[in-house]
Amino acid sequence: MTVIRSLWALVQGSPSFMRRINGWLTIFWLLMIPVSIVTGWVHSVVYVSALSLWALVSGHWSAWQAARVEVEQQREAEQAELDPLEEKVLRLLVERTTLELAVTDDRAATAPAVQTGGDTSRVTQS
Repeated sequence: MTVIRSLWALVQGSPSFMRRINGWLTIFWLLMIPVSIVTGWVHSVVYVSALSLWALVSGHWSAWQAARVEVEQQREAEQAELDPLEEKVLRLLVERTTLELAVTDDRAATAPAVQTGGDTSRVTQS
């Protein structure tokens, strides 16, 4: 049972693995078309039923994977909205350099001030 769980974790956590496995499955089923015709399997109800079930499962699995990606993208967008990249860059600039935030009006400070000797000049954002 632990082998199945570890394989399931691998499948869930690796988009590149999913891309590879889906690519190989696509090639396999493309190769199965002429094999099915030559062997006469396309006239077998069991084969067509199994193929239909596989199509159903793989279609739902693909939709589920796409929905997982969309949920993750939405989570990242919400996180970026709460903590914008520009503010992260500004915080890092203030932390790692001699820049200080300059407050010039009632709004929140958004532009750092550069300390050069005794004179302070303002660095603006574009």
